Amino acid sequence: MTHHFALNTAGKALNNAEKALIMVHGRGGNAEDILGLATHLNVGSYAILAPQATNHTWYPHSFIAPIEQNEPWLTSAIDIVDQSVKTATDAGITPKNIYFFGFSQGACLTLEYIARNAQQYGGAVAIIGGIIGEKINRRNYQGDFQQTPIFIGTSNPDFHVPIERVYATEKILNEMNADVTLKVYENFGHAINQEEIEWANKIF
Repeated sequence: MTHHFALNTAGKALNNAEKALIMVHGRGGNAEDILGLATHLNVGSYAILAPQATNHTWYPHSFIAPIEQNEPWLTSAIDIVDQSVKTATDAGITPKNIYFFGFSQGACLTLEYIARNAQQYGGAVAIIGGIIGEKINRRNYQGDFQQTPIFIGTSNPDFHVPIERVYATEKILNEMNADVTLKVYENFGHAINQEEIEWANKIF
């Protein structure tokens, strides 16, 4: 099974906006849920795009399962994010004015997408996530973020996302010339906290 491209939008119309925010929901969530979060973000002048996963999940297994177990869903999910980016660039929004926000499974997908497609973006916020795969295939991650600001927030421990993978993700993004801020919240739980929203708003 693969995803069909279903995009929910909020905020400014694409052709009237100078900036776009792509919001990627978590497993069991949906585009409307994550768009609701945008009311807490400094994105009043942005076009906001939230792709919807088929059956509310981007890929079936853990993000640290062997990649082939998550195919073809994973490749399809990455393509959906790419189509969301193309929707913005087709409307004349440059990559450096494109921003990302992902939570949980959506944070993993966001980090995987930008690491595979590194360039200067406006910025990215990933709450509880890391790059995808049982083992990290460093060859997948080339390119130069040109100091794109990336905020990663996570809880330690987190049932879904081991802290070691978060640190490994931070290291790779830094090696690719991203400006990474990582905040680890002890025993916070699998959720988004107010401080993370404040960090996000320093990027947006």
